[in-house]
Amino acid sequence: MIELIEKVNTSYSNLKQEINKVIVGQEEILKLMLISLMTRGHCLIVGVPGLAKTLMVSTMAQCLGLDFKRIQFTPDLMPSDITGSEIIEENAEKGRYYKFIKGPIFSNIVLGDEINRTPPKTQAALLQAMQERTVTVNGVNYSLDEPFLVLATQNPIEQEGTYPLPEAQLDRFIFQIDITYPQRNEEIDIVKNTTSAYEYELKKVLNQQDIINIQKIIKQVPVSDEYVEMAVDIIRATRPDSGNSVAKKWLSYGAGPRASQFLILAAKANAIISGRYGVTREDILSMVKPVLKHRIISNFNAEAQGAGKDQIISDLLDSL
Repeated sequence: MIELIEKVNTSYSNLKQEINKVIVGQEEILKLMLISLMTRGHCLIVGVPGLAKTLMVSTMAQCLGLDFKRIQFTPDLMPSDITGSEIIEENAEKGRYYKFIKGPIFSNIVLGDEINRTPPKTQAALLQAMQERTVTVNGVNYSLDEPFLVLATQNPIEQEGTYPLPEAQLDRFIFQIDITYPQRNEEIDIVKNTTSAYEYELKKVLNQQDIINIQKIIKQVPVSDEYVEMAVDIIRATRPDSGNSVAKKWLSYGAGPRASQFLILAAKANAIISGRYGVTREDILSMVKPVLKHRIISNFNAEAQGAGKDQIISDLLDSL
């Protein structure tokens, strides 16, 4: 087990080194994206356009040797544009028959760009694929290849022409990752790199089977009952009826049991890529914000007084 963990840690270091040839900074963002892949979760990435979200995802897929598809969500996108559709074909042997044409969801890594610019009906087309890793068309189930990861980008909800994602769909994402503008020195490096004639050669660090093996290893990482109880207590404290004063003051809706499961899995993955052989308190605390941010709904008091979700989560942890 120790040898396997050390191998995963080495692979993560090599992968990060390759991705950094193209992507400047954003180390925490890349770490959370890789953790979501290692834990069979999905990521919701929030940020304004032009922050290299698409480049980051395509670079990661290239270094992992995985199939990559990009879906640009628009107001007129239909569910069949994502899952695929059936067409009528004809030949001498079968006569007329229906043939299923797979949609872009049939890929290892799917980037759903600007997912909240499409109506809820089309957003819901991702739900079954994200949770069950199958697609049903005309009563027939089609399995998706493993590993399967959805990375959905979302514009800030205040922008015009956006539809808020339903809570059931938000709960399928292990993390919400907020991408902000780069630092001045990072932006200088970005401009230098992207305006020169030099082309970077990326090496493939892992393959499909390696990632599937890593996903199995993650579940074998030991975690004490004390830390499991700690994770559950943090999640339960977000519910306004739990008796926690912070939740009662600022929140109208808390996180469900899936958040507790994701918090432990994310802590296990964070322990491995940090070179540790078991989950620590720091592993759990470092994953709380990205796991909770899209699962808690603030009330009118929080919005009126300008209490952001980062502040609310920090206050919740302090209260415990």
